[in-house]
Amino acid sequence: MKLTQVRIEGLKCPPEKRDVLVFDDEQRGLGVRVTASGSKTFLAQYAFHGQKRRIPLGSCSGVSLAKARDAVRAIMGDVAKGIDPAAERKKAAAEARVKAAHEALTLSALLSDWQALHLASKRPRYASEAVRAVRNAFPRYLDLPAADLDRAIAVKTLDAMARKGSASMAARTAAYGKAAYGWAVKRGAVSVNPFLNLPVAPTPRRERVLFDDELAALWRATDGAGPFNGIMRLLLLTGQRREEVAGMTWTELSNDLSTWTIPANRAKNAATHIVPLSAPAQELLRGVHRFGELVFPGLRGAFNGWSKAKTALDAKSGVTNWRLHDLRRTAATGLQRLGVRLEVTEQVLNHVSGSRAGIVGVYQRHDFASEKRAALEAWGEHALAIINGCAAMDNVITLTKRA
Repeated sequence: MKLTQVRIEGLKCPPEKRDVLVFDDEQRGLGVRVTASGSKTFLAQYAFHGQKRRIPLGSCSGVSLAKARDAVRAIMGDVAKGIDPAAERKKAAAEARVKAAHEALTLSALLSDWQALHLASKRPRYASEAVRAVRNAFPRYLDLPAADLDRAIAVKTLDAMARKGSASMAARTAAYGKAAYGWAVKRGAVSVNPFLNLPVAPTPRRERVLFDDELAALWRATDGAGPFNGIMRLLLLTGQRREEVAGMTWTELSNDLSTWTIPANRAKNAATHIVPLSAPAQELLRGVHRFGELVFPGLRGAFNGWSKAKTALDAKSGVTNWRLHDLRRTAATGLQRLGVRLEVTEQVLNHVSGSRAGIVGVYQRHDFASEKRAALEAWGEHALAIINGCAAMDNVITLTKRA
């Protein structure tokens, strides 16, 4: 039948069938599908390598007969050239889906998914710091497809950070980015990790240990009430990590204040850590006024005004070129100079490397409770001797003094 608009309008599906095909005598391959419900659509039919193919062209009410013939003519032309139009359309549709998924997963979305689905089981501080670091380093790319952040962009951005004196932050950001994209690659969300094997400059290892007069100056400068002052002094007396001290709660302390138990979800190595508190540390805590769950609360939650408080402390104490983490290194160095065994010092610091790494860490289960208490008591007594300007006791080796 030579199709015309009038004839198409008069086509009907036989009552005993769900649909019927009527082909055009004028344009080979053009057909109309008429269904039992009365809908009518144009289609193109052709054979490719002996296999019948059909491509829908649209409703007869929405596509004119002339345009339908033109479409079929083009399709048959492709077939004559050895092209399978149906396969090409499927390929194009698949590519469109991939592109849509590519554009839907922005860098911001990837980081949000990583935080919600993977970092939820990690330490809160690591989770927030990791996401914040990548977001701050690549703000222009947050709303762009995550796959658009390629190796060249990562290298250029991290190099710029290093040139501005933030080599350590650049190295950490590279590690966080590698972890985030590595997770996304495993899930099939992206195909390439742009942070893999980046040529990031190594971060110089810090070796700063505070001198005796610097410790005394810092102690004097932190006299008085205030969460930062308390945190500073407890960092010095215990050698624990900044965030662990800042997040200390009263429920983590024993009733007599002799022991502080850092829960696994707050410890860096995700293992519960028991810290014996020396007499000076206990005296410090007895002087802290209780205003809620946290021992050293900030304005909102745990104290976090580190930069401003540290700058003010530097100015007041006169001690420069140091970081809060140097107090931990100073305490560790002091313990060693007091003759404390290395494995005890590592237990005090809650380190899992060094003497506690590998098979030793698996089978060595002694908790060193008494040794840790003796070590921290000795360090607390020695620290007070330094602060008060007293001569060191016979069993105490003073820290190196500046020339």
